[in-house]
Amino acid sequence: MRRLVVSRIAREARGILGLHLRSRDGAMLPAFEAGAHVDVALGNGQLRQYSLCGDPAELSVYRLGVGLAPDSRGGSRYIHEQLREGDLVEVSEPRQLFGLHAQAAGHVFIAGGIGITPILSMIHACERRGEPWRLLYCVRERDAAAYLSELAVYGERVDLHVDSERHGARCDLDAYLGARQDPGLHVYCCGPAPLMDAVATACERRGIAAARVHFERFAAVAEAAAHTGEAFLIKLVRSGGSHEVPPHKSVLDVLQAAGVAWPHSCREGLCRSCEAGVLSGNIDHRDYVLSDEERAAGRSMMVCVSRGCGTLELDV
Repeated sequence: MRRLVVSRIAREARGILGLHLRSRDGAMLPAFEAGAHVDVALGNGQLRQYSLCGDPAELSVYRLGVGLAPDSRGGSRYIHEQLREGDLVEVSEPRQLFGLHAQAAGHVFIAGGIGITPILSMIHACERRGEPWRLLYCVRERDAAAYLSELAVYGERVDLHVDSERHGARCDLDAYLGARQDPGLHVYCCGPAPLMDAVATACERRGIAAARVHFERFAAVAEAAAHTGEAFLIKLVRSGGSHEVPPHKSVLDVLQAAGVAWPHSCREGLCRSCEAGVLSGNIDHRDYVLSDEERAAGRSMMVCVSRGCGTLELDV
């Protein structure tokens, strides 16, 4: 973790604050790829993940956009109500789970609300590389749309859909995607779960291959995160010992109780920091970060949410 100073806090939209984080000595920050995120350790003892929304080529500052979650568990509420310019926060190295596909002929971005943050950095990267892109930005009210002045310079490449200005009608994803049928285009979506589900369904209807559709989730689905399952056994090959994982506990819980200090962060299957190698056994994957190919290979799991069937041998 790196200690950075909050050099600027700005209101980007209703319920959204923009943070600028810099080194105290003015040094350049670690490089990141467009779409990356960082862990931020807050002064209230909580750790949260936020996307970097700035230009990856400008490493004097990390820019974050933080929306105030209605059901905040203390993270976004702390930032909105207590964090001040001049405060220090601990920030991890950037991690890349959602980025531009290298072989894409062009990029179609779909953002909902605070989901604009990772996509904004991807737009900056496209501009520097000269790669074609378009954005559909969906919000319920215009005053809840962040970074509009920054996006305004891109003209017709940005389509802003405001529900309240269209009698509450949601955006027509089929029409938007149907007008962009180049087989080399890739689709990227970040936003609330209902929007991402709708985008996945629309892409399937339009015949857009799943390999060309990419999602970034900033919150796990509550029902999936809370769901448990049957008890199973884990064998720790490196640490030694076997432990039962009961229905109401995660593998991570059991590792910690056994004295195994395993890395972790979000506890929701969103950040990949707790990934553990699996040497044998059937995995019930419940994360949001592994690809279909990685799941089918069965070589690793996110121990904060995923479970096993029978016995799992872990490279732990």
